[in-house]
Amino acid sequence: RRLGHEVCLRVNLRGFSSISHETLDGLKHLQVKHDENAFRVTINRPEVHNAFNEDVIEELSKTFRLLGNNEALDPENKMRAIILTGNGKSFSAGADLSWMKKMANYSYGENKADAERLFDMFDAIKGNRLPVIARVNGAALGGGSGLVSACDFSLAVKKAKFGFTEVKLGLIPAVISSFVLNKIGAGNAARYFTTGEMFDGSEAQRIGLVQHVYENEEEMDAGLSKIINQLSNAGPKAVCSAKSLIARIQSISDYSELRDYSTAQIASARATDEGKEGVQAFLDKRKANWCPKE
Repeated sequence: RRLGHEVCLRVNLRGFSSISHETLDGLKHLQVKHDENAFRVTINRPEVHNAFNEDVIEELSKTFRLLGNNEALDPENKMRAIILTGNGKSFSAGADLSWMKKMANYSYGENKADAERLFDMFDAIKGNRLPVIARVNGAALGGGSGLVSACDFSLAVKKAKFGFTEVKLGLIPAVISSFVLNKIGAGNAARYFTTGEMFDGSEAQRIGLVQHVYENEEEMDAGLSKIINQLSNAGPKAVCSAKSLIARIQSISDYSELRDYSTAQIASARATDEGKEGVQAFLDKRKANWCPKE
């Protein structure tokens, strides 16, 4: 099934005072669409290879902050993921040149505040409740590779170009570093952060930046549809809990805390209505009540 029906998302989130009454109306640089089971967020600046500036950063931060509160946006719990991609030939070429020119005249304080807003954008993607999947249709350079690393997992065409190219400009990939290191590790980061060299989809898969590589976009979209279908047959609350489990487990170093947390999570899951329904459906040899109707 093709993703694509446009949706006008209006949100009135009770209990979330900081974002209540916010909407996704008026987006200039993003397209937000959905099908029955997944949101799709497309960076829509093909004339500059979907490079981002302060406006794109603000729109991405806001979009992922709102879409993450899926109880308001998706009261029937049908949405299972958010797909992030770019319009045209590129995924994202990173920082916009005009924006970079302005930054050249910033004070330290202005640069720090600007970098914090950029970090918050990546964090909004990483911290979204739903799995976020990068659909890398072309070049993802600098901050574009940072966007890929902020997603939970990524699909890419083999010809896509990646690179942490900041050192070529006398800069460093500082803001994206924690997100990237979580994906590719210190050894691979040492090479690609210091050389700034570009690499293709196959190498991105080898080092762990992306998880699946395809010959072309048609094959990639077919693979993406299969993944969304698999997510649609999983318990919606369990999917979100599984995502948060990964982040929390990685942050625990104490053995006793790790043992207590991991056992408490499965005990809680077994006691939920969703957990009981899933187990009972398995025993009854039927589909659980959240599965799509055939």
